[in-house]
Amino acid sequence: RLALAAALLCSCTSPVADANSWWSLAMNPIQRPEMYIIGAQPVCSQLPGLSPGQRKLCQLYQEHMVFIGEGARSAIKECQYQFRQRRWNCSTVDNTSVFGRVMKIGSRETAFTYAVSAAGVVNAISRACREGELSSCGCSRTARPKDLPRDWLWGGCGDNVEYGYRFAKEFVDAKEREKNYVRGSEEQARMLMNLQNNEAGRRAVYKLADVACKCHGVSGSCSLKTCWLQLADFRKVGDLLKEKYDSAAAMRISRKGKLELVNNRFNMPTQEDLVYVDPSPDYCLRNETTGSLGTQGRLCNKTSEGMDGCELMCCGRGYDQFKSVQVERCHCKFHWCCYVKCKKCTEIVDQYVCK
Repeated sequence: RLALAAALLCSCTSPVADANSWWSLAMNPIQRPEMYIIGAQPVCSQLPGLSPGQRKLCQLYQEHMVFIGEGARSAIKECQYQFRQRRWNCSTVDNTSVFGRVMKIGSRETAFTYAVSAAGVVNAISRACREGELSSCGCSRTARPKDLPRDWLWGGCGDNVEYGYRFAKEFVDAKEREKNYVRGSEEQARMLMNLQNNEAGRRAVYKLADVACKCHGVSGSCSLKTCWLQLADFRKVGDLLKEKYDSAAAMRISRKGKLELVNNRFNMPTQEDLVYVDPSPDYCLRNETTGSLGTQGRLCNKTSEGMDGCELMCCGRGYDQFKSVQVERCHCKFHWCCYVKCKKCTEIVDQYVCK
């Protein structure tokens, strides 16, 4: 069926406005298929942000949409965690474009966002397969690792990362593949950049998936082990992609319509690396044209010399100090049996916000 879906996508060539994105599935709750009212308007026509090719995939795999939304939500959450101490902190601005106009710039921040979003879809679909939520897939059928001890059993119900990877490639890349730009144009450069970063995100999930095992035996003797393929915690995926962000390669489009390095002294990026085609804005001031929200009002760390420090976060504009009351649990004691009782402690702390 995925092959059929790929064939359907080939017929779509009309460009789609970038104002909307499938990321909006994270912001708009999606009902499960069994909850739809008979005779109501088809769900795929109601979902905002889908390109024509993605809408056709939605019609074929309607039950997948809930988990694509879950994957997008986990990606947004991870993006905000990874950039929480940066000038650009992955803020969402509305329910359709999600990140706003800043995504129109082919910056390294945009590269990370595309990668982590593709990774979120792989993660969510792979897990949904294992949990029996999707009719078109089940547990992982990956081959037994060669280095697994012979007396350990292989075949527990693992996360189906193979299916998750294939479906995410069809769905997430659909919006890029259906565009038809002039060879060597800036639009083609951005399309190739998006496809490269989508692939890097998917491969991050695939690379970090590992073998997990469970012991069996009398009184925990572990005389027998059953093993399966298990996805890594999504935080590890985010950490890996953040490393790729830090080493992302600056690219430009050649006359032949392929991305090439701006600086040939560096190695050509692999399919696991992030790439970008535009320099990043400084994100210091609010700018409606670029979509930058600026750093005015952001909390900063007075004693830090890093990006979260007041000097860098506030871009030299200075900062205001104020006092806030923080309430925390304290003096916790364990009582037999079996609960913990704590007191509430209040503390007045100094905080700093950018001017």
